[in-house]
Amino acid sequence: MLRPLAVALAILLPSLPALAADYSDPTWPCVQRKVENLSPGLMWAFPLDPKTVTPDKARDADVAELAGYLGLRSVTLEELEPRVAAFAQAYNGDTETLGLVFHDVFDNLSKRRSRIISGIEDFSLSQIALAEKIDGNRLAMDAEMAKDAPNFDVIDALEETIDWDQIIYTDRQRNITYLCETPTLLERRLFGIAQMLQRVAVVD
Repeated sequence: MLRPLAVALAILLPSLPALAADYSDPTWPCVQRKVENLSPGLMWAFPLDPKTVTPDKARDADVAELAGYLGLRSVTLEELEPRVAAFAQAYNGDTETLGLVFHDVFDNLSKRRSRIISGIEDFSLSQIALAEKIDGNRLAMDAEMAKDAPNFDVIDALEETIDWDQIIYTDRQRNITYLCETPTLLERRLFGIAQMLQRVAVVD
């Protein structure tokens, strides 16, 4: 039996492929598995705690600049390979410096990813609430129509409300595929960045 929070969604939009088949988590409407937090240690092969690295103004500025470029999703990693190679050459493939670049990008993209996941959770709950409202108004309209003397003004008002709410629901739902893919795309980019930086690292 479906949980109460999922009933309205199951009734209203049973054929939408974007909806997850498992309603155990009403805050997560995606088919993608929900991974709330990423670990830099699973992506970066060299031990590094950025907090223990001695600050260097010139190096830190270069690190921040490269990390900023790598964090731009509008620029492909292939386009950034020459910039990464030049950076690695300038710093002799130093794993600590390259690690600082990765951790800077990781901090930026993982925070962005967390905000997106939070937004998806809010989106899902608002869609469930709207679906339940539509279902409730349908029941109210059916009950009014079943009366011996239905109030057609009430029925018309309910029908208009249902129509508008369905338009809003469907319009929002068109964005769900893109929303659900975004955290995964950010995760893949981080893995790609880690691999790119590790390829140009010089290991003693």
